[in-house]
Amino acid sequence: MKVSLDIDSDYEETKVTIHCNEVDDSIKEILDFLKGKKTEFLVGRDGEMQHILKPDDIHYFHTENDGVVAVTSDGSFMLKEKLYELEDMLPSAKFIRLSKSVIANLHELSRFEASFNGTLCVHFKSGAKEYVSRTYVNGIKEALKLNRRKNG
Repeated sequence: MKVSLDIDSDYEETKVTIHCNEVDDSIKEILDFLKGKKTEFLVGRDGEMQHILKPDDIHYFHTENDGVVAVTSDGSFMLKEKLYELEDMLPSAKFIRLSKSVIANLHELSRFEASFNGTLCVHFKSGAKEYVSRTYVNGIKEALKLNRRKNG
């Protein structure tokens, strides 16, 4: 990767331009950094207890009873954030929208099953499963293709 820095006092604001032939995980990480998407932890509630949750430990988020639940291997925790807020806070190279009500950690997915109506059934390493609505199928395929190119 080639990096150029042009410092001139005549510039009134900072402008970042990225020239690339495709958006891969390294570009997504740069964009996330520039957008301030570095969430160290979230606070989840289980009854009266408040738990500190690291995003990497969360398998997926889903809506439930007008709230958002983070599912981990230690259980489920209610969050105060809305799904769209989480989508803005979390790194886009790791977390992807599956439907209007689910955001998944790509690193916690184990397999997919295509269904006849154009949706996908996503299986998590934990054994849980969620469905990808048709609107988000292409996004999932693209995210997996980018990760495969990087790791393969």
